[in-house]
Amino acid sequence: MRHADLSDSDCGIAQTLGVVADWWTWLVVRDVAGGTTRFDALQESLGISRRALAERLSRMVDDGLLERVPYSHKPVRHDYVLTDRGRALLPVLVAMQEFGDRHLLGDGSITATAGADSSEAERVHALVGRPLPRLTLPTHDGGTLDLPPDRWQVLYFFPGAAAPGSTAYPPGWGDLPGAAGCTLESTTYAAHHAEFVAAGAHVAGISTQRSDEQAAFAAHARLPFPLASDQDARLAAALRLPAFRVAGVDRFKRQSLLVDPDGVVRHVQMPVTDPAGSVTEMLEVVRELVTA
Repeated sequence: MRHADLSDSDCGIAQTLGVVADWWTWLVVRDVAGGTTRFDALQESLGISRRALAERLSRMVDDGLLERVPYSHKPVRHDYVLTDRGRALLPVLVAMQEFGDRHLLGDGSITATAGADSSEAERVHALVGRPLPRLTLPTHDGGTLDLPPDRWQVLYFFPGAAAPGSTAYPPGWGDLPGAAGCTLESTTYAAHHAEFVAAGAHVAGISTQRSDEQAAFAAHARLPFPLASDQDARLAAALRLPAFRVAGVDRFKRQSLLVDPDGVVRHVQMPVTDPAGSVTEMLEVVRELVTA
């Protein structure tokens, strides 16, 4: 709820807190970003009273974070979807999650991987059976990756890859646990790409890098599949995917999803400790599930 008596009227932080100062607002943004857009589903997910939720949604609409999109006229029912202003909060949501994963649930160290028994790995494995939200990501070749796909799709998320001579890697990148291996993972997928297609699945890589950075790497590695950019953290926030922050940039921890033609996650890999081995393992899973 916006407060009318903010003393720091010229402070952007204070003004933002006037709109999103309570945890229910953040949790609504989290769930709506993840595809829970209807009143009853939000109420069930959040465990909040119907009256409190109605008031919260109304305030968020008034503050320009949400908009109502009718899906029924008799009776009148709405989906609540994020506006551009609301979507601008998603990188903040990812930063909050990274803080919690690193400092509250972890030991405070920066790492590009996670333990098999970690809350991050548990969160990724809980995605099995969940449908992907509807969104579109730009790809390195000027196209788009539309989610959910209408075909079997392997989505591998990687911290970042760069062509030789690029400055895309921050200082100390090679010393971060789990950061190395993006080139090996991508080129291994490229080497087996025809086998994935023959088995009935397509491949796409996703990172938080800019599309031009991805394009330079894709050309160097001669990748036969697209790399998609989640620079705005829309997919990261929607699926609550584990990430780490280095040099002021949020980057995905290494993880992979296999999605069916209905957009439902059917298999996940997290943690990925062997980038090349994970590709052959995923190919075996594709052959088993797609032809089942």
